Amino acid sequence: MNTAVRRIRADIRELRKSPSDRYFAEPVEDNLFEWHFTLRGPPDTEFEGGVYHGRILLPSDYPFKPPNFVFLTPNGRFAVNQKICLSISAHHPEYWQPAWGIRLILEALISFFPTEGGGALGALDWPAEERRRLAAESRNFVCRHCGRVADLLTEPEDGQETPDDTYAAEIAQIVAGKTAPKPATPDAKTPD
Repeated sequence: MNTAVRRIRADIRELRKSPSDRYFAEPVEDNLFEWHFTLRGPPDTEFEGGVYHGRILLPSDYPFKPPNFVFLTPNGRFAVNQKICLSISAHHPEYWQPAWGIRLILEALISFFPTEGGGALGALDWPAEERRRLAAESRNFVCRHCGRVADLLTEPEDGQETPDDTYAAEIAQIVAGKTAPKPATPDAKTPD
């Protein structure tokens, strides 16, 4: 079994062992390298109440190379049916860290929602009113592979989502664009 398959199976086990009420993800049918995910919109934003669905396309050399992300649900922040550019995506392999897995990716995607698109590929900066309207509509989205995506998420027990703070500091740096690119060569040194 190669490294990618071992890592993907480890990601599957981790998500099943400790599911989140903020997101759900799993590979599509028999393809370990294509995942579908469903995220709740972040609270206290114009995305709150939204349920957003998309695809994670893992490269054959995952986790050493970053994945691509494609949103399928209109949301006003990310274009649909287009690979989006984020510091954790294949558009920026210089920032990717092989230690990052599917759970961190999902947490980071949620954190990117309320940030400005800034002209990146696949980024949208639609008005808050339109984003709220799309959030309400998103709850009815049906994926041809997954069915009604809102049904994939578990309801929070007390009505409040349970954030996973395991990666909070790392995600804050990723979203703020403060992750350092990897050196170009294995023996390259970073300046003091």
